[in-house]
Amino acid sequence: PPLTDFPIVCYTLAAVFDLISFFSDEMDPKAHDFFAAATFVMVSGFIVSLGTALTGFFDWWKGVPRDRKSGPIGRAKHTQVWRTINWHATVMLTVTAITLIDILLRVADFEMGQTQGSWLVLSLLAAALVTFGAAYGGTLVFEYGFNVENVEEVWKESEEDHVRMPRGGSPS
Repeated sequence: PPLTDFPIVCYTLAAVFDLISFFSDEMDPKAHDFFAAATFVMVSGFIVSLGTALTGFFDWWKGVPRDRKSGPIGRAKHTQVWRTINWHATVMLTVTAITLIDILLRVADFEMGQTQGSWLVLSLLAAALVTFGAAYGGTLVFEYGFNVENVEEVWKESEEDHVRMPRGGSPS
């Protein structure tokens, strides 16, 4: 879960920086500075998104009930959670592909020094889609409780604290 927020913020900031760079005067040094900032932030978000996709795959694989006799991945039960997680994964993998294309185009022409129209479109599309996909991820966690361990005791009226103890024996 901590990995998920980083690409969302990075892709959103990259789009904002690209807007500033694109609409800046070509001779203004800030056009290059914001273009460079957008590129570096986008690359950082992309690197973290690879780890996010990997952990997301294991959530998808382990978190949805499956018939393990039907193969190594197993056939999943076609529930609302299954449909939502598949849609979320599709959107987020699309964002990752768009970002990779954007990065490759930028790096190839990095000396241009200002955000070009095609890069701006790609970064705005990535920012919009990552926000849209994040809403589905939020639905999985906050509405469906997907892969979240609920502590039912904390919702009952009580004067006693309920703290889950890790296997080592001390609260974290």
